[in-house]
Amino acid sequence: MPTKNESITQELRQKARHLLESGQVAAFLGYTSGSVPMVMKPFVARKPEDAERLEWNSFCVLNLANYLPPLLRSFEPPRRPNDPPPEGPLPKVGVAATGCWSRNMVVQVQENQMERERVVIIGISSRGMVDRKKVLNAVNHAEITSVKEEDNSLLVKGPGLEEEINRWDVIRDNCQTCVHPDPVIFDEMIGQLQGDRDIQDRFRQVEEIENLSAQDRWQWFTSEIDSCIRCYACRNACPLCYCPTCFVDDSRPQWVGKSREPVDTAIFHILRAYHCAGRCTDCGSCESACPMGIRMRILTKKLQKDVLDLYGTEAGMSIQQPLPLSTYKMDDPQDFVLTESFKGEKK
Repeated sequence: MPTKNESITQELRQKARHLLESGQVAAFLGYTSGSVPMVMKPFVARKPEDAERLEWNSFCVLNLANYLPPLLRSFEPPRRPNDPPPEGPLPKVGVAATGCWSRNMVVQVQENQMERERVVIIGISSRGMVDRKKVLNAVNHAEITSVKEEDNSLLVKGPGLEEEINRWDVIRDNCQTCVHPDPVIFDEMIGQLQGDRDIQDRFRQVEEIENLSAQDRWQWFTSEIDSCIRCYACRNACPLCYCPTCFVDDSRPQWVGKSREPVDTAIFHILRAYHCAGRCTDCGSCESACPMGIRMRILTKKLQKDVLDLYGTEAGMSIQQPLPLSTYKMDDPQDFVLTESFKGEKK
């Protein structure tokens, strides 16, 4: 009997093949196996037979929304920056999407990075993805040559190694605290919608650091980013980072130094996190891509918590709902505005 993910894989292949054969889409964006165990790579199927290479398992961690805008642009005629957009219908692209990925697609539509009408979304309700680093820790970083996934466990094998691991024990932190596993926009669904999950401590990691003193919080932050090599893998994996020139690459003016000086590294991580405020869906791609194991996701999770507390909204829940930091309401919190007159100040 096939596992849940094997069944999803077969149905995903069938739907992608149908979309490609019927000409409804020019390409379908999904995943295929990489050359390393537990690493899946984004894959673009351009012909019906390519759909047989699509796979779905618990290691599909990189957010596919990151690849959608450039893939859509690849089917547009070349134009200069000030040229008007092309007229007439343009080719569509199909894509698989879980809850957080679909919410990033909503943000991209809201920020005019793509048109909703040009994307055929195959929705998949997420059961949570596996953290490869947690699996390696569970086997004391022994060499792993193969991983067989069952519905609730992983059978890990390597030289002198054969161990069964409970799947939920190695689920990514962001998936364990995800309350919206269902896609918010989709054209077709594979499987059933799960509905929102009731998680009381979804901001537990953030609150643990919030409860520290200011000095201890700063010590945690500097210690966490100390190993950063400024490779920008977190930025490159993020579906929200699509500025033509990133602030770290700008030289006129130069906002931040290019070295690994602690101040430059701190500025990079702080500004990157603030750029995601009100937009981040906590997909965790940044942490999955980081080769040094930095938990920079906690920074954006803190801002996600603040936006929810202050404005009562979460990113990407509805195309009709504007981004919280791009609009203004009369009842928005005003604590940051100086409202009291100093004694003796002239009116």
